[in-house]
Amino acid sequence: MEGRLDHGVYQWLAIILITLGLIAAQPHIDWLTSYPKNLIVPFADWLNAMMDWLVKHLGWLFMGVSWLLEWPIKGVRIILQALPWLVTGFLICLVAFIASGWKLMLFTLASCLYMVIIGYWSESMNTLSLVAISVPMAILFGFGLGVWAFNSRQAERVIMPMLDILQTVPAFAYLLLILMLFGFGTVVGLIASVLYSFPPMVRNTIVGLRRVPAEVIESGLMSGATARQLFWQVRVPSSKRQLLLGVNQATMASLSMVIIASIIGGTADIGWEVLSQIRKAQFGESLLAGLVIALMAMVIDRVTSGLASQSGEYENRKGSQKLRQHSLMIAVGGGLAFYALAKLVPVLEVWPREMEFSPARSMNESLTYLIVNFRKEIEMIKTVAFFFVMLPTKIGLQGSISPFTWGFELQTWHSLAYATIMTVIGAICAYRFNPYIAIFVLLFAIFFYFGLTKMPWPSLVLIYSFAAWRVGGLRLGIGTFFGLGFIVVTGIWPEAMLSVYLCSIAVIISFILGAGLGIWAAGSDTVSAILRPINDTLQTMPLFVILIPFVMIFKIGEFTALLAIIAYAIVPAIRYTEHGLRNLSEGVIEAAEMMGCTKRQMLWSVKIPLALPVMMLGLNQTIMYGIAMLVIAALVGTNGLEQVVYIGLSDGNFGVGLIAGMALAIIAMIADRMTQAWSRNRQSDLDISVT
Repeated sequence: MEGRLDHGVYQWLAIILITLGLIAAQPHIDWLTSYPKNLIVPFADWLNAMMDWLVKHLGWLFMGVSWLLEWPIKGVRIILQALPWLVTGFLICLVAFIASGWKLMLFTLASCLYMVIIGYWSESMNTLSLVAISVPMAILFGFGLGVWAFNSRQAERVIMPMLDILQTVPAFAYLLLILMLFGFGTVVGLIASVLYSFPPMVRNTIVGLRRVPAEVIESGLMSGATARQLFWQVRVPSSKRQLLLGVNQATMASLSMVIIASIIGGTADIGWEVLSQIRKAQFGESLLAGLVIALMAMVIDRVTSGLASQSGEYENRKGSQKLRQHSLMIAVGGGLAFYALAKLVPVLEVWPREMEFSPARSMNESLTYLIVNFRKEIEMIKTVAFFFVMLPTKIGLQGSISPFTWGFELQTWHSLAYATIMTVIGAICAYRFNPYIAIFVLLFAIFFYFGLTKMPWPSLVLIYSFAAWRVGGLRLGIGTFFGLGFIVVTGIWPEAMLSVYLCSIAVIISFILGAGLGIWAAGSDTVSAILRPINDTLQTMPLFVILIPFVMIFKIGEFTALLAIIAYAIVPAIRYTEHGLRNLSEGVIEAAEMMGCTKRQMLWSVKIPLALPVMMLGLNQTIMYGIAMLVIAALVGTNGLEQVVYIGLSDGNFGVGLIAGMALAIIAMIADRMTQAWSRNRQSDLDISVT
């Protein structure tokens, strides 16, 4: 009952009435369905003209930079390819031991042996050579920008929006820009990797430098430190853990982008191997190659995160301090010894092709058996999901119900019954719970009946902008209005709604399933222990590797893309829900227990309401993960903005690809700002803080 007289409720009801009016007028007014073509602003043509001018007049400069950047990549590649696999594996395992001890070293050893035995050692070293150059460049550039933003508020106001754009615009959108400026080859992957991976380093540098305790700074000043000494000998060492976390995130982002860049890089690395096997529809071969990428990602992630978390703990491990002090000596001595051994035993230098082991054929046969024997079940899952969930969301019940799909023709009384049922549900929600829940029910009923892609674009712009204003204030509302307006006037609104439709379904399913698993994990250490390695694997595995099993089982299409997005986006929903429920105030829990709350009451009336701000941050990240995976899903035949970006890349149309990428970035930033604003409002209402 509370909130019945809230002005916001009446405003929402007015917007719903306006929406219904626009829907009624839609058959008679063409521009309500599609924005007039003669009013479309040709931003894409302008961008293409600008790019042509840039290439014509400054192409020589960029090609010169490309030529210079080729040399360090070639140098590292020559070294890695010349070294016996035994020596390189030993050095990598040594770094793993220094970072995190025996367990990580054994995992790294197993990973290296897998790459050798499966026959992908050479391709893995080509990928590693690119990472070895791109990561230091990203770290140095990101650290420099972070320091600048830390010292200058004006610089920060410019840098932070730039980071938002770089982290939300799909990489495909600017791969073409790099390709046109720097030419075809490994440099494309290098520059794309740096552009994608330096933003986390910038953010962590700013956070780390700002979190240095005031008493530490005061101690440095009292010791007579100069400004330079205060920075390098006080601030930087004190923020070491945060900086190393930035190194970890930059490294993972760099590896991810190097693989995506293989699409146009054409180099003989492991990313190209995966792509070529996927194109041949070779399930076993592509999954085995994809596992190499996943193992590389997990090893690099564990090593860098292990170095980040040492900070005093490392030296306390028995014998580790001595090993660290002599690590260079051990590396040189062990490397020389293993090099000599490899020269004596050829199999330890280059693994013979006849000794390679590949279970790809067995995997392909198993998949064929699965598809042949469970064809009906697979088709039933696809059919039910597509005709009863995806298609109604896309084109509405009025467009999807037919004798072929639902078994009957949609009649007038069906529509009236649907409207009556949804109105009654809304009224019950308004009376028993909250009027805003009723508003949500009514909006859902409209979307599901008429279809997201068939709604009048003015009503959707109005609904999204008003929602942003109610959640985040006037500034966010205006920003949302102009952001969506940009999508409309550039003529890509229909494609944008296709992306929103697919991503929305995936995010809703991911959040519901993820929150459920997170609640279960928060109440059971066993479940938490089981889910943790699964989450780690999904989060560190490069995006398009996740596509492989779904493509091979369900073939290409929107349903395959939906499953891949869910598999990737479910992780933050699980993690944040468990974290929120496990880190509640003990005083509140004890008070609830003293009042005699049952377990169900404790969960639904105490824990979940208090953990909701953290869970909403999980929803925020679920949306971001969903959009990131949506872009990769363009490879399996989606039709939204992500496909426009990919087509722009394939056709060499820089303007079209970048405009579509910017539209995706706008959608991502709107969702990001709205969920963060809601979380902050909830924290303020509960007088809690989220860390």
